[in-house]
Amino acid sequence: MAEKTAKKQPRFQQVTVMILMTLFQLLCAACVVCRQEEPSLNMIYIFFGYIAAEWLYMLIGNLVTDNDYFELEAIAFFLSGIGLTVCASFNESYALKQLIAIGLGLIVYLVMLLLIKDVHFAGLLRYPAAIGSVGVLAANLLLAETVNGTLNWIDLGFFSIQPSELVKVAFVLVGAVSLEKLLSITSLTKYIIFSLGCVGALFLMKDFGTALIFFFTFILIAFMRSGNIRTIVLICAVALMGAMLIIYFKPYVANRFAAYRHVWDYIDTTGYQQARVLIYTASGGLFGLGIGEGKLRDVYAASTDLVFGLICEEMGLLLGIAVLISFACIALFAIKSAKSSASTFYAIAAVAAAGMLLFQLSLNVFGITDLLPLTGVTLPFVSRGGSSMICSWGLLAYIRAAGAPFNPPKPDIAVKKTLPQNKTKALPPKVTSPKKKGGMA
Repeated sequence: MAEKTAKKQPRFQQVTVMILMTLFQLLCAACVVCRQEEPSLNMIYIFFGYIAAEWLYMLIGNLVTDNDYFELEAIAFFLSGIGLTVCASFNESYALKQLIAIGLGLIVYLVMLLLIKDVHFAGLLRYPAAIGSVGVLAANLLLAETVNGTLNWIDLGFFSIQPSELVKVAFVLVGAVSLEKLLSITSLTKYIIFSLGCVGALFLMKDFGTALIFFFTFILIAFMRSGNIRTIVLICAVALMGAMLIIYFKPYVANRFAAYRHVWDYIDTTGYQQARVLIYTASGGLFGLGIGEGKLRDVYAASTDLVFGLICEEMGLLLGIAVLISFACIALFAIKSAKSSASTFYAIAAVAAAGMLLFQLSLNVFGITDLLPLTGVTLPFVSRGGSSMICSWGLLAYIRAAGAPFNPPKPDIAVKKTLPQNKTKALPPKVTSPKKKGGMA
């Protein structure tokens, strides 16, 4: 056993990957700066600040996360760097805000790792997280103003937040803690009530895309713990009936999706965004038209909901495929980590977080390409927006925590080492036979 433990698996080549990623980001920075009529030093400082943060984390981040590998963070930095490039191609203000958002997201990521490092302490956060989530969503309904038909944002004056993005992190925590132990009616009932409250509030906000993400995550967590397909099918059937009732009594909800699969019939109205995405994405080819040279940037929400199409148009279809592969790698890492995690809590949380990111990616990419109805959700790590960036890094913490190394107890090794010595000295038990006294005993 000592020989097996001495041999370590080959580690991720951190320095090599960081050099390649830095060269790519410097190339992106050069394209952005050269496109400006008057090159700005602030833009250069933003990119160099981001690259310096990446290298600093690679050098000292292992001390915080107690891990020797860097794959997960490298993927997140790669995606966040693409998002920073997109924001910088619009203006300096977008780039600075995105850089601050990435910094806040990284802080949340490290804090989350510390909070959930101990399973028992993570369990204590269940009720505060649930109460805080319900309170934040209730405040959203009371304080938010309607923007583009939804009640998503709370304007605090100097900045605005999207509470539903922050609640995603708490939603996974509450679900994983609730079902971490043996499944019971009480814990499942509480989590169902909490989930219905969150999804119901999102429907009242008319944020149907985020409501679908919460519902999918609930189904995923419930299935991971119960494994009962019939129960999951029943829940989905009830949800479908509820959606049909909403459409029947609120017909304007169905009108929002009237352009689905008919974008060319509504090319200048409700299908305007999707039709432009399909046209301009195809015009980008494999290598793109160049950063800042695309026409999709003139369409509303190009840096948020339509950002994947903008990447394909300006940076090429190959980079768009690389973005999709990056999310697939995150999902595979979560599945692999869940199999060897030290607790059921980490396994459920990792798979739920990865599932939430992957499902949100699907809604975004398939929505703008008309394979699914357009729900207006962001692309994790890439879309412009502080709330989305913080949420993405927060969810990543669950996946990293599940991949933390698990050290087996040392007493077993000590016993095996002493066992051969005792075995040579051990004597067979002494058998005493009864004394014969003139007859049978």
